[in-house]
Amino acid sequence: MGHVNGTDFYRRLGDKIDNLTCRSPWNKALHAILSELYTTNEADVIVRMPYGLSNLARLQKVTKYESSQLQKILYDLCSKGLVMDFWIKEEYYYMPSPMAIGIFELTMMRTGDNLDTKKWAALLHEYWQGDDSFWAANFKHGEQISFARTLPHEEAIKKSDYVEVLDYEKAVALIEDSNKFGIGLCSCRHEKYHVGEKKCDVPLNTCSSFGRIAAYVIWHNFAKEVSKTQMLENLARSKEMRLVLNADNVQKNITFMCHCCKCCCNLLSGINKFGYANTVVTSSFIAETADHLCKGCGKCAKACPTNAIKMEPTENVKLHEKKPMTDISFCLGCGVCAFECASGARKLIKREKRVIHPETTFERVILQCLERGTLQNQIFDNPDSITQQFMRGFLGGFLKLSSVKKTLMSDLLRSLFLNSMKKGIQMQGRGWLTKI
Repeated sequence: MGHVNGTDFYRRLGDKIDNLTCRSPWNKALHAILSELYTTNEADVIVRMPYGLSNLARLQKVTKYESSQLQKILYDLCSKGLVMDFWIKEEYYYMPSPMAIGIFELTMMRTGDNLDTKKWAALLHEYWQGDDSFWAANFKHGEQISFARTLPHEEAIKKSDYVEVLDYEKAVALIEDSNKFGIGLCSCRHEKYHVGEKKCDVPLNTCSSFGRIAAYVIWHNFAKEVSKTQMLENLARSKEMRLVLNADNVQKNITFMCHCCKCCCNLLSGINKFGYANTVVTSSFIAETADHLCKGCGKCAKACPTNAIKMEPTENVKLHEKKPMTDISFCLGCGVCAFECASGARKLIKREKRVIHPETTFERVILQCLERGTLQNQIFDNPDSITQQFMRGFLGGFLKLSSVKKTLMSDLLRSLFLNSMKKGIQMQGRGWLTKI
């Protein structure tokens, strides 16, 4: 198939991307991004592709592209980060890249000659920072499941016999648990550099990847393969520079760790600029002040990456004139404030309310799509099937009901719902998906 039908390739492509794991509302900025990054044939292949992971044989059947032409288009798309390919069960499986984590990050992680990086940075910056449409589409209705979660700096945690830090909450443990590592350009910092908004002295090469994602970014030259020692050195430097550690929002098989600064990170700007507190899922900890140790210097407030700390007048003038007050809805539990507290008054303690961290990527995708109204696309993922198109519409309408979402996301039914999803996938012969 050497031609493309339809009058507006990129609007159909935009609709497809908007129906993946995160919402990507259509506007002029998105149209400019898509028409810059995708050829018309590439756009057509993405539109025809299933929403989830598929091998080459299924893609050829669904897209109706001739094998050699399809493989060439897929190779180009993977090289640009617009499709992701993973080696599973002795063959490659492909999936369209969502806006995040995907199109934005991988576009700004590209290296090599003849890349129009400055133009891409400007286009992507306009989409992410021009207004709150992207953030509102994903977090306006109190959504709890983001693709990223904050890791606490262990040194900031208050020592107590009652506080246990789980392995998936420890940055060092995540590194020790993996056997393949990549470090590449931080997409946010790289974007801010090209649009003239990088105010920090943090190096560009900080973005850390693990496991299957590391294999993908290394193979396609988005990152360089590094040793475990180099990974630990990168982490140590981030601690010294007071960066926020944001990792893949899962407990098992972590795929990435971001080293975020306040001036560049788009996730943090979702909080700071647009006011959506859940753009990053908090750690299981929260900052607390020991009043008898606090000097009222205000360094913690200046260091806070989400401006969650305000210095308020205190009635106890014997101690100091002001004390830090923490807005718990915006505190990430990162521990950066504690690093700046010379008196040791700021420490992290366990949150009273349990924080949801999905066990696997499969669970995160299911819950994330449920909240954003796209779960039906993951279940009935073939856009070429009339029957599946009907089922997507039927199930999608049912899942749009707020009462249904609330019930399935509740502590009482969430585990039962996820187990049912796993059983359904296993009955289709794709049980390996539940392990990812």
